[in-house]
Parts: sequence; structure tokens; C-alpha cells
Amino acid sequence: LEEAAFQLQQIFRIDISIALNILGIESMRAGHCRAAFTCFKLAADRGYSKAQFNVGLCYEHGRGTEKDLEKAGFYYCQAASSRHPMGQYRYARYLLQHGPGSLWHRHHQAVALLEQAAGAGITEAQAYLGVFYMRGLQPQEKRGLKYLLQAANSGDAQSRYHVGVCYEQGLGVQQNLAEALRHYRQSAAAGNRQARERLRA
Repeated sequence: LEEAAFQLQQIFRIDISIALNILGIESMRAGHCRAAFTCFKLAADRGYSKAQFNVGLCYEHGRGTEKDLEKAGFYYCQAASSRHPMGQYRYARYLLQHGPGSLWHRHHQAVALLEQAAGAGITEAQAYLGVFYMRGLQPQEKRGLKYLLQAANSGDAQSRYHVGVCYEQGLGVQQNLAEALRHYRQSAAAGNRQARERLRA
């Protein structure tokens, strides 16, 4: 009986958190940012990762509350700890730009989080890693190209442009101008200005 009561409490706690998060989303859509933030915060403090991510966004952009990057980082960290992919991506970005601790430790932790987010299909993480591995202190061009292709195949026009650059310059792949042109054309068709300029050149 105690086990059944505990299970019911858990279900109730999760259902309330889901409901509060949905109410927060609807409030934000209606322009009621303060009410949205309150709903997100209540659900986040109950341990709901989607709400923790939303609270992070509110603090990062100052929507419904004062802008506070440290608090945004705290809630992104909580969401990331629950394997929320966008939480992992945002917390990684926070670590690279504002995080505490040594640069090496932050860098190592951020890359691990970005790899997890990219593996979960987060296009922003794939694109970020692609450029990161191409331009890092010790470039890993094949690895960078792998992530750029993932992001490009998810519809990211900027990553498609970078794939074109890789084929044009032979970065992580055998140089192939025809393939470079194909990627530039696809990127330009999706509205990328750099790709249009490269095609003209």
C-alpha cells in the first residue's frame, strides 16, 4: 500500500509539473511573460527538465523576470543533468562563454555536452561542433565535416555553406569542386548570402 501511495505521489508530481509547463508555454504565447515564468519556475523546482530549460531561457533573455545569466546557467545545468538535449546545448554554450572554473575543465565539459546534444539531433549543437572542430587549436577536419554534414542534412544553410568550403579546399575530404558547387547552390537556395557570394566568385 505504501508503494502504491508513493507511485501515485510520483505520478501526481509529474502530471502537475507537465501541466504547469504547458500553462507556462500558453501564457508566454499570449504575451503574459510574468505568469509564464511563475509556472515554469514552479514546475522546474519540482524537477521537471523541460521547465528547467524554459526557466533558463527566461533568465537568459529577461522574459518574465530580470535577466540573470548566472541563474540561466544554473537552470540549464539542471536540465542538462536530466539529459534534456537543448539544455545540454545551452549549458555548454554558457560554460564556454561565462562558466566558472578553469578554461580547460569548462572546455572539456562543454564539448562532452555538445557531443551528447548533437547525438540527440540538436542541429545547433551539430553546427557548433562542426565549426569548433574545423577551427580549434588542433583542428580535426574529418570530425568537423561529420558534424557539419549532420547539421546541413537537418536543414542548416550555414552548415551547408561550410560543407561547400570543405569540398572546395579539401578539408577533411578530397577536394572536389563539383561537390563544392552543389553544396553552395543548396545553401544559396536556402537563403545563405555567403554561398551566393561564393558562387558569384
